[in-house]
Amino acid sequence: MKINKILLLVSIYLIFIINTSYGSTFEDWKKEFKILALSKGISENTFKKVMKNAKFLPKVIEYDRYQPEFYEDTKTYISKRTSKKKVKSGLNYYQNNMEIINLIDKNFNIEKELLLALMGIETNFGNYLGKMDIISSLSTLSFDKRRSEFFTNELLTVLKLIDQGIVDPNILYGSWAGAFGNFQFMPSTIEKYAIDYNNNNLIELKTNSDSFASAANYLNKMGWKKNEPCFKKVTLKSDVPKKILNTSARKIKYQKKLKHYKKYISEDLDYDDNIKIAIITPDAEIVDKANINDPAYIVFQNYELILKWNRSLRFGLAVCTLKEKFRNEL
Repeated sequence: MKINKILLLVSIYLIFIINTSYGSTFEDWKKEFKILALSKGISENTFKKVMKNAKFLPKVIEYDRYQPEFYEDTKTYISKRTSKKKVKSGLNYYQNNMEIINLIDKNFNIEKELLLALMGIETNFGNYLGKMDIISSLSTLSFDKRRSEFFTNELLTVLKLIDQGIVDPNILYGSWAGAFGNFQFMPSTIEKYAIDYNNNNLIELKTNSDSFASAANYLNKMGWKKNEPCFKKVTLKSDVPKKILNTSARKIKYQKKLKHYKKYISEDLDYDDNIKIAIITPDAEIVDKANINDPAYIVFQNYELILKWNRSLRFGLAVCTLKEKFRNEL
C-alpha cells in the first residue's frame, strides 16, 4: 500500500510536469479558461470574484485515481454502505424529518426509502458533505487532461449558476469531484433538476426541503418506477455465455426478456417472463482472479437509472440494498 501511495504521488507530480511541458501551468490554464468563460457569457465580475482563489489541489488528483468503486469487491463495498449502523442513522433521520420527506415522496412519486438510501450513501445523512473548495476542485480536474472536457463544462455551469444568482458561491464546499449538498449534485445536475422548494429564490442543497425535492425531481424526470424491482442476486449456471455478462457500468448491454435468460439461472424467479433484464457480474473487472460468474445479479430498469446518478455497478447495488433495508423497517 505504501508503494502504491508513492507511485500515485509520483503520477500526480508527472501530470503537473507534463501539462507544464506543453506550456500550460495552472496559471496559464486559468488565463485561457477566463477567455472561454467570458465567451460563454459569464460576467467578468463573477469570474474575478469566484476564480481569484482557485488553486491546483494535488489531493483531488489522488482521489480521482483511487476511488473505492475501482478497487473494493462487491461484498465489501455493499456491506460498508448498508450496515446496521447506517440503517439506524437513517431511521433516526427520518423520524426527525418525517413531515417533509413524506410530503416529497407523495408529490414526486418517489419512495422515501430510496431518497434515504441515496442520502445515506452519498453523505451519511448530511454528516459528510465534503470540505473541498468546489471551485478549486473543478479547476484542478479541468486543468488535468484525463477528463478535462467534462470538468470544464461543470465549472462553466457552476459559474453560470452563480452569475444568475441561483447558487451562493460562499457555501460551495463539497466533494473532491465538485459535487455539492446532501445528495452530492454536480453543477450540471443542479442546473437541470434542482428545485427551490421553499421559494426563497436560492437553491440550497444543504437544506432538507430543497435537497430532497431536487433529488426526487431528478429521479422522477429520469423515469424511476415507484415500487418496481431494482436487482436480484442470482446463481449462474456454468454454461452461461460470457458475452452476455455486464462487467462495466459504462453501458448495460444484452438486455432481453427474462424468459431468454432463465436457462442460465439456477433459481426460480417470481417475475413476469416478459420483463426486461440484464445480467451483471461486478467483480470481474475489479478483483484479481475473480470468478466472472460470481457474484451475479439480474438488474431491471430502475437499476439502470441509478447508474445515471453514479456510473458504478457497486453503487447501484448498494443504493438498492439500503433502500430495501429501510423498506423493511418503515
